[in-house]
Amino acid sequence: MNKERYQAQGARSITRLIASTCSEWFMSFRLLAVFVVISCSWSSAYAGSYWKDSNGAPIPDTESRRSIGEFGGALSITSDPDWKEKWNTPAETTPVFKEAKVVAQGEKVFVLTFFANPGLSADHEVNITCDLKVTRPDGTASTNQRDTVCFQGRIQGAPNNLYLAAPVIGFVGEPNDPVGVWTVDITLKDNVRKVIMPLKSTFVLK
Repeated sequence: MNKERYQAQGARSITRLIASTCSEWFMSFRLLAVFVVISCSWSSAYAGSYWKDSNGAPIPDTESRRSIGEFGGALSITSDPDWKEKWNTPAETTPVFKEAKVVAQGEKVFVLTFFANPGLSADHEVNITCDLKVTRPDGTASTNQRDTVCFQGRIQGAPNNLYLAAPVIGFVGEPNDPVGVWTVDITLKDNVRKVIMPLKSTFVLK
């Protein structure tokens, strides 16, 4: 499966907006790094109104990967410190991210959000925002950020390719953090299609 690389127009303005709207939340969540990733695509990963595997067979929706109509979204939590290098590889290389399910104190994990086939405005622009919520094992919210910019502007590739959303969350468990199941909820909002897509994933801090 090949993937293609595209740079979106207006990436600099997206960078400034992400930094200004999310700074307080990032600090409260002990963010290790915030990366605004150049809009990338992973060709043939998504087509039609459902996800498909490498053989082209439909894959059922899950809490962390689903589609609504023709819009697709996915959430992945990885322990790969080199996730960015894996994504920014030659087009013929398919990145494989190590899923983080159990996380030790001091270990870094990264939350990646993907979308595919967004709606296009009359000016052929994409407008995707997202709500970001992280819940501790005791049920209290570590953060609850609404309407963060995930992607705004034009994409240079085919809309039904897979794109990496701008907010990438880095987390490390500290000694005073509660052990147990941490829940990550990301709600993708395609403001052109008027579609709201909730995604959820968890990891265990031990």
